[in-house]
This record gives sequence, structure tokens and C-alpha cells, in this order.
Amino acid sequence: MTFDPPLSPALLPAGFVDLLPPDAEAEAEGTEILLAVFGGHGYERVAPPLLEFEDSLLTASGAAVADQAFRLMDPDTRRMMALRPDITPQIARIAATRLDGAPRPLRLSYAGQTVVVGGGVAGQSERQIGQAGIELIGPDSPAADAEVVSVAAEALARLGVPGVSFDLTMPLLVPSLIDGLGLSAATRTTLMHALDRKDAAAVARYAGSAADTLIALLSAAGEADQALAALDAASLPATARAYSERLKASVEAVRVRSPELRLTVDPVEFRGWKYHTGVCVTVYAAGSREELGRGGRYLCNDNEPACGLTFRPGALFRAAPRRARPDRVYLPFGTDSAFAQAVREGGRVTVAALEPHDRPEEEARRLSCSYVARDGNLLPIA
Repeated sequence: MTFDPPLSPALLPAGFVDLLPPDAEAEAEGTEILLAVFGGHGYERVAPPLLEFEDSLLTASGAAVADQAFRLMDPDTRRMMALRPDITPQIARIAATRLDGAPRPLRLSYAGQTVVVGGGVAGQSERQIGQAGIELIGPDSPAADAEVVSVAAEALARLGVPGVSFDLTMPLLVPSLIDGLGLSAATRTTLMHALDRKDAAAVARYAGSAADTLIALLSAAGEADQALAALDAASLPATARAYSERLKASVEAVRVRSPELRLTVDPVEFRGWKYHTGVCVTVYAAGSREELGRGGRYLCNDNEPACGLTFRPGALFRAAPRRARPDRVYLPFGTDSAFAQAVREGGRVTVAALEPHDRPEEEARRLSCSYVARDGNLLPIA
């Protein structure tokens, strides 16, 4: 007979974590900074629910992330519901229904938690993933693409994230090249995997007449001018050329708005852009191996053009410098409330005693306070 000890109450399912002090506070404060920047550019905040009926959440753009959704049955209606794996499809639904009559361009921002079945975004292990972002709905233009990128860059600058770069791509370009090759389904899949792995030898083996072009574009990924020059020099059919020109126009529009921003271009990147229909962008920072955010152009539920960018606060605040925490002041039992209020208004945190203590300095030190209040003064704790 075996005995299984009871599980620790601190044990959580894989991919879920408790966010403790000071990390929870840092993430909350940082998210509010992001939303403040978004709001300053006219992006109004919405808050979709965490749970929706499956047949509304996972249709249209949401269908592309259906395999990532947890499902459960509503005990009242007996209809299937799903936890959102991504907030952007919810914004698309809101724009097409509740806000279909709102003036365009429609600018919306959001922040909240998502839950995914498998591994998290960009190969991470999280299953509960925070998101904060913006969506610009209505216009389909390089200027709209550039606004989304420049607003995101301003938000990162406000947080002090170092070495930011934005990597732009056009995920429809490569499929448009491959569609005209007449490849079998198996060969097409093999070629797409080779491009995904940046395997030039395999591309040469399977790409047929497009091999030289695809290999040239593979090697062009990097600084924007270099990549765009390679696209200009490439022999592209009309559809692929149109995608290339739109990518180039969006890069130029970003440079007009944010001339100091570091831009890179990957002409053959298409991974993970499941419901996107145009120029896409991924955000990186020096010293971080994680994607800080990603976004791009897509269609709302009524096929209205839209573009946006979603940050991952968990990754973002690991890359940002930690903001200084305010001094903590210990208030001995019976400290005047007006004095305590003045201390808080001065930017400090107060920790009030709930009963008298003979040695308030020791109690202050135990509670991680830097000062103790005494006779209307703040005395530093040695």
C-alpha cells in the first residue's frame, strides 16, 4: 500500500505563478504607465470579459487561436464557453458590434490576462499571459501602421526600456511567392518549414524557380535599408511586389514619425501571424531574449481594416529597469493621522502599528521600514 502525501497548497498547475511583492506592484504600475501613454494619443480603454461563448470568441479572427483556448460549459445555458487566449479578437468583435457606429479611426486600448492551453507566446512556458496594447481600427495605410509603432515606442521610452528595436515583416509575401510554384502539398509544407528554420540548403532543394529569390531574401534579414534594398533588387511577381512596396512604405512612414527608432526587416518571416493580413511587427530590447510585444494588420469581424500591437507585461517589465520603491515609514501606535497623511502625500509609504511597541525602531526594521515617525519628525533607521 502506498501513501501519497497531500499536495502543498502552494503548488500551482504548470505555467501558472503567484506574482509576489514587489513584482506584482511593478507590473501594475508599469501597465498603468503604458495605458497613460496610449490614452495620451486618444486610445480609449475597453475591458472585454475573460470568458465568452465559444461561438463568438473563436470565430472570425479568433478562429486562428481556437486551438489555444480552454473550454468549459456554462451551467446556466449549457452552451460552451472559452477563456480568451488573446484579447485582440475581442477588440475586433467590439469594434464590429458595440462600437460599429463610433467615428473612425477608432482608437482602443486594453490590459488584462489571457489563458492558453499550450506553451505561451514565443515559446515561453507561461499559460496565463498578461497583455496590454492598442488597436487602430478603420484606416488601412502606412500612416496608421506608423502610428501604432511610434506610440508603442513612446510607451517603451517612458518605461526606460533600453536598446529597443522593431522588426517589421510582411507575412503574406512568402506564401504569395510559393503559391505560383505549383508545388505539391507535402513539398510546400517542407519548403515552409525550411524557410521557418532559415535553412538555405533546403530552400534551394525545394523552391524550384524561386530558390534564388528566396535565398537572397533569407540573407537580407537585418537592418531595414539592407533588407528593403534586397527586396527592390529581387525579381518578384506582381502580388509579391505589391506586398514589398507596402512594407517599404510603412517603414518610411515609421521613420518620419520616429526617425531615431531602430528598425529591422525580415522579408521571409511568417511564423505565428495566424490572423494577420499585412505589415506586422515584433518588439525586442537589448539584453532580453524575449519578445516584448508583437502586432500588425488584420481584419475585424466585419472585414474592417485594423492594426495594433500587444505588449506582454511579464516580459516587458523584466527588460525595463526596476523603478525605485518609495521609502517606508513606520508609524508607532497612536501617530497623528494628519501627520501620517502628510507623509503619504509626500510620496512615502506608511506602515502603521496596530498596538503599542516598546522598541519601535526594531519593529520598523522588522517591517522593512527606512524611517520611524517620532514627535512629528522622520528618523532614519540605522
